[in-house]
Amino acid sequence: MFSLLSRLPFFVCFLLLSSQIFAQKSTAMIESAVFKNPPSEYGIRCWWWWLNGNIDKETITRDLQEMKAKGFSGACIFDANGADQAGNGPVPQGPMFGSPAWTELYVHAIKEADRLGLVMSLSIQSGWNLGGPDITPAETAKQVVFSQIQVKGSSNVQAELPSPKSRFNYYRDIAILAIPFKSFPNRAPISNFENKAAKKEVGGSAPDTRSLLTDIANVNEEEDATLKQVINITKYFKNGKLNWKAPVGEWTILRIGYTPTDAEVSTSSGEWQGHVIDYLSEKNFNRYWDTNVEPLLKAIGPMAGKTLKYLQTDSFEAGGINWTEGFEKEFIKHRGYDPIPYLPVLAGKIIENRDVSNRFLSDLRKTLGDLIAEKHYGTFSKRAREFNIGIQPESAGPHAGPFDGLKNYGYSDIMMSEFWSPSPHRARPVDRFFVKQAASAAKIYNKKLVGAESFTTVGPHWNDVMWADMKPSADHEFCAGLNLVYLHTFTSSPKAMGLPGQEYFAGTHFNTNVTWWDESIAFIQYLTRCHYIHQNGTSVADVLYYYGDHAPNLGRYKEDDPAKALPGFDYDLINEDRLLALEVKNGVLVLPHGVSYRVLSLPDHKTLSLAAMQKIQDLVKAGATVIGLKPTTTASLVKYPASEQILKKAADELWGSSTEISGVRKVGSGRVVWGKTASEFLRSDWVDFDMEIIKKESGSTYDYIHRTDGEKDFYFLSSQNRNASKITAAFRITGKQPELWNAVTGETKSAASFYQQDGKTYIPLEFDPYGSIFVVFKDEIAKDKRGEATSNDVLFETETTLHGSWEVAFDPKWGAPAKVVFNELTSWSDRNEDGIRFYSGKAVYSKSFDADAKLVAGNAYLDLGVVKDIGITKVILNGKDLGILWAPPLRVSVSGILKEKNNDLKVEVVNTWRNRLVGDRGVPQEKRFTKTNIKIQDKWQVLPAGLLGPVRLLKGTL
Repeated sequence: MFSLLSRLPFFVCFLLLSSQIFAQKSTAMIESAVFKNPPSEYGIRCWWWWLNGNIDKETITRDLQEMKAKGFSGACIFDANGADQAGNGPVPQGPMFGSPAWTELYVHAIKEADRLGLVMSLSIQSGWNLGGPDITPAETAKQVVFSQIQVKGSSNVQAELPSPKSRFNYYRDIAILAIPFKSFPNRAPISNFENKAAKKEVGGSAPDTRSLLTDIANVNEEEDATLKQVINITKYFKNGKLNWKAPVGEWTILRIGYTPTDAEVSTSSGEWQGHVIDYLSEKNFNRYWDTNVEPLLKAIGPMAGKTLKYLQTDSFEAGGINWTEGFEKEFIKHRGYDPIPYLPVLAGKIIENRDVSNRFLSDLRKTLGDLIAEKHYGTFSKRAREFNIGIQPESAGPHAGPFDGLKNYGYSDIMMSEFWSPSPHRARPVDRFFVKQAASAAKIYNKKLVGAESFTTVGPHWNDVMWADMKPSADHEFCAGLNLVYLHTFTSSPKAMGLPGQEYFAGTHFNTNVTWWDESIAFIQYLTRCHYIHQNGTSVADVLYYYGDHAPNLGRYKEDDPAKALPGFDYDLINEDRLLALEVKNGVLVLPHGVSYRVLSLPDHKTLSLAAMQKIQDLVKAGATVIGLKPTTTASLVKYPASEQILKKAADELWGSSTEISGVRKVGSGRVVWGKTASEFLRSDWVDFDMEIIKKESGSTYDYIHRTDGEKDFYFLSSQNRNASKITAAFRITGKQPELWNAVTGETKSAASFYQQDGKTYIPLEFDPYGSIFVVFKDEIAKDKRGEATSNDVLFETETTLHGSWEVAFDPKWGAPAKVVFNELTSWSDRNEDGIRFYSGKAVYSKSFDADAKLVAGNAYLDLGVVKDIGITKVILNGKDLGILWAPPLRVSVSGILKEKNNDLKVEVVNTWRNRLVGDRGVPQEKRFTKTNIKIQDKWQVLPAGLLGPVRLLKGTL
């Protein structure tokens, strides 16, 4: 087999080997009993932050044991600093990444993880972007630079050519080119030139890059030179001097070369500073690997590939990069023509005309993207597989480097992205949510896991509320395809650093030092239940959106909805590589591993590569339905200008010559549709919405995802509404009994209220604040069966409110009295005692009460009302632990536990570190209760905290 693989292109070999080494597990039998208590293999993971290398073996063991106890499935060792950003204090410097002392700690961590059965990942450097102190200028990321002089021809020109501006005393020539001297004082430059020339990133939040494909219209005689007028005079240049017999006229001499960019490794620990590696070079990656990564893998012996299963690099944030050693040869290999005569374009010149220059820049960026994918991430994957290890780099944004995000993902084993909790740094949804692209990549490349750096914030510290900040953010991304949460961040903090201890400047802080760590298990169980469903089966999408063949190219958040499929249909993204793998079977678009789509939607910029255009032509003839505007250009010099005629001929064959703004045209066995959105066309083609909300409250927002294993269908519905809400939803399924599975509680039940009509099942649903629910279809029923109940939810009536005093016990080591009587339920922040007002941690409310005999004999519930600040509580009634409540309504069944007389109620409440930190502000360090490097900001105020109620006994009726 390997002799055969040696003859295949690397990417093909990669896919074949990937399917063997990291093949998806067969779909598990999804059962309600397992849903309630899913195994730890479905647990969350985390960025396990080794902050400035300040870590020890005792802390490593404690952290891993606590992760295991809370149901984590693993962690990613991530050495980085950043403690002192945003005005925060530093933390002590530990061993440098990869040093013998650091390696000893890392080996200990892997051994402990192996003992505990945790899946480990490793970030292969300290901080990010990839690079470090041993990256030489020759190995670092590079950019084209130039200098120019003017000379007169008709004589032998002997001139010193100034060296272009360089960095780090490193510069190499590419070519010396001569073009006729012209001056255009009022000529408009090529639009978005620095972005088009990949001199910088386009943006940091998966920006729309379609505008890079076009420029303003050509203007006659605005070119600096025709292609024939560009003269390569490199052979006449030696030792900094040009000796060239110039033709008649005035000439501009361009000395064009490359030098390192100024990009440096970010947020790295201690001495791990240095240049960013050249992402275009296989040679440089291999040298870095041999020096820095392979020794770490060999140090753990057989645990590499067994316990350490994945390697990580963080997001590309390296700025511009547009050249590497030998790039001109790679360009010819990928694009089929020599880039050298077009290099004056990188000096701001216009060669041939504005359109041709723009096409060259498009080809330049696409080639950069090809090399980043193949030479960097492809090589990364190849080297990792030597140890039976997969990779999980954040290789596809959201920072828009010169790459194709989906193509980069093609080499990954966990499609790693990120999403943010609400944060001043990223306030808008478009700046917070990035998982849709990763989920699409997993589906088109046949991979199982869609991971995300989760709950990142910049600004807030220790005041995140699980149900209001974290849960709706995770639910949003579950609906986009997320199925593996990596907490960002779990900072490891030795005991000597105190409490809440050392922390990264960004959050959310979620580790053993948070006050609510013991109670976090309930939220972790929620996420684990969601993982259990979302890691099995295949998501259902009717629409496949081709997101183009240009670079940079990144998929944005789900609601970007470029095909206009939402809200009733879902969609996936596909890139050029996987587009070329599509086939048509019975009118349906199918990828080799079997996932299928009803229609293919095209981007609206009317630009397709020749390969993409010809593939779409073949698909339509074979029976596919393609939706989109008629393509007009390749925006490329590949096979230009013949390519434009070939494209036009193919487009005319498919779209015809109609000038109508909308239409449907049959070609071969397929159809071409224009002037309609994907949703509009599918509805006109008599395709029902996959899920439709037919009744809801004004202004309310919901999302969903549908997964199927062929026999069962699982819809996850998320309410993105802070208040409780109701809907009636229609599902494109009949003949199966709907069930409602609650991931917060683990409870499952058959829907008692539903009806079936016209191929759909209609179900009334009620959502708690930011609530979510799985609607499951698995057991067959008659297609005319209906549920006769009026609701699927319990109706609650207040029987009594528990008035009067409560005894509240605090932990006096944090400054509060041991016991206090609250005559009424009020916030700790409103108390006069500083020890309570500034208290952080756990308190236990105790009360004795009687209950009505009818309620005791009936269906009884206890409702706690409001709990602040993070809203986590535990209820113990008559010695029975009723569990942790963290998402409203804070309500629990007390049937069978409630007594008529002398009920003993204990309510444990925990708040965050915020109030104690505010209380310590301005206090000398030796008198503070807390210790941390995070600056206690002047604007921080004490937050409402404690059990606020009203606490009620409720009667529940179906």
